Amino acid sequence: LVEAVAAVSDSDAEALAKFYEAQYDVADELKVGGARHDSLVYAAKQEIALRGLLEAGGFSAFTSNFEDLGDLKQLPGLAVQRLMADGYGFGGEGDWKTSALGAILKAMTPAGGGTSFMEDYTYHFGPGPAKVLGAHMLEVCPTITSAKPRIEIHPLGIGGKEDPVRMVFTAEPAAGRVVCLVDIGDRFRIISNEIKIVEPTEDLPLLPVARAVWEPLPSLAESAEAWMLAGGSHHTVLTNAVSEETIEDYARIAGVELVQIDKDTNLRSFRKDLQYANTYYRFADSIG
Repeated sequence: LVEAVAAVSDSDAEALAKFYEAQYDVADELKVGGARHDSLVYAAKQEIALRGLLEAGGFSAFTSNFEDLGDLKQLPGLAVQRLMADGYGFGGEGDWKTSALGAILKAMTPAGGGTSFMEDYTYHFGPGPAKVLGAHMLEVCPTITSAKPRIEIHPLGIGGKEDPVRMVFTAEPAAGRVVCLVDIGDRFRIISNEIKIVEPTEDLPLLPVARAVWEPLPSLAESAEAWMLAGGSHHTVLTNAVSEETIEDYARIAGVELVQIDKDTNLRSFRKDLQYANTYYRFADSIG
């Protein structure tokens, strides 16, 4: 990737940076003539290089890792967001399972819309309904909002590189679900939690990244316990486009276990269902 970025011409990168200015709300310091325009041009080179590598290899998903940046000047943020918007799956910190799941779910919607890499960033326990604030260092897909994202540049306290460029926006309210794919030793398991994406009740000036706020069903306390009991992962794919029924159909077609957490989840029954599933899959494997 370092070599591919270095091979991108300045003129091609400047042309893409000009497109950014037409497509998005770009901070003045990143525009042509701005003090940090070079950072936007470098982000454009990263996108061109990444896109070329993915197309040349026939790849539909990829990962990154802030500990493995080598001679890259900044962690790819804007490039990852734009590639996800075009239907590529992505996972942070080398998370190939979430990357693959993202590509699968994006393939189920036109142009991969309404689906993004996500993680639980922090929690709001009250006052009011308990909520999850979802975000990541940089990489959340802009297809989960209809608003025009703003391209900004801010410090990143890990990775030891230059400040990275990223889109900043908030996911629009919608019904949705967060989904993960985990390896529990003898099989894969998909875990899906129904959520209600809501507007933040406060401004988030100290979190200058793309983010989503949601109320998990049946509640934060119950969904979190069920998620941990099922072995749910830290990273997820958030979708407001792929329905629960579609995910259920896919799991059945692929022969993958599906655990669903929704408004009807009862923890006592949920524990028993997990135990029954373990017995079923071990029995099915023994006679397979």
